[in-house]
Amino acid sequence: QRPVVESGGGLVQAGGSLRLSCQVSGMTFDTYSMGWFRQTPGKEREGVSCISANSRSTYYADSVKGRFTISRDNAKKMVYLQMNSLKPEDTAIYYCAPPRYNEYGTCRVPPGGYKYWGQGTQVTVSS
Repeated sequence: QRPVVESGGGLVQAGGSLRLSCQVSGMTFDTYSMGWFRQTPGKEREGVSCISANSRSTYYADSVKGRFTISRDNAKKMVYLQMNSLKPEDTAIYYCAPPRYNEYGTCRVPPGGYKYWGQGTQVTVSS
């Protein structure tokens, strides 16, 4: 069983919306910050948004502020990313994982040895 399973991606026109979901298993979920990260071919994975374990604090990359909203349900071990006003530059594979050092405020990609990446979910935004 994969520790994380992402879903909800798809093809959408610019200006449209998608809601990504991440089901987590095999960890004490409510003690971890969680984040959404994205990657496009030839580029490094980058932090998009992160949320603290108790949902009280969030972080958003400048490129998505005001358009994306992260949330979580600790009882269901789920993390969500509501994406509105999508742009072609949002096209990427999106992954969820705990941020490096469990720090939501910096929302850094887990270190290179992190081995619990899910398969991700593809988001494609057409112009």
